[in-house]
Amino acid sequence: MSAVKTPEQLFEHELQDLYYAEKKLTTVLPKLAEEATDRELSRAFTSHLRETKKHVANLEKVFKQIGKSPEAHPCAGIDGIKKEHDKFVEENDASAEMLDAFLTGAGARTEHYEIAAYTGLVSQARALKEREAVALLQENLKQEKEALKTMEAISKRLLKEANGSSSSGNGKSRA
Repeated sequence: MSAVKTPEQLFEHELQDLYYAEKKLTTVLPKLAEEATDRELSRAFTSHLRETKKHVANLEKVFKQIGKSPEAHPCAGIDGIKKEHDKFVEENDASAEMLDAFLTGAGARTEHYEIAAYTGLVSQARALKEREAVALLQENLKQEKEALKTMEAISKRLLKEANGSSSSGNGKSRA
């Protein structure tokens, strides 16, 4: 894409960025589900993978609605979060409990990034009067906010357990 000079070009650029991020996550989430030893955390990653595939499809519909072909533009934000994960795993001999706690943090950072990106795209789509795009982007945004709540709840539980302040037999056993 050439220099961004119009709101439409900025919208397309941001859409390409988020499209890249969502497509990247379709390859990362299965690996995170495998890495997680906590069953609830693993299931959360697997469940969010299904949603993420729908997010990709919704973004493809938005591209079509604006008369563009879906195109992914490298997203430094999502690549940075992935790089941070890879470096942590490589450099730390973390226990399963600490790795799971780290994964919830990485998941939350990803959701915050996506929530910010979708919020911006919804605002841009509204300004451009792209009503169908607004609806699709809001659908994705809502699911990202729910995924963040899930990550935060799992994180809270895991950290309580790691600190020994959780009662045993809570029904959320480790794999």
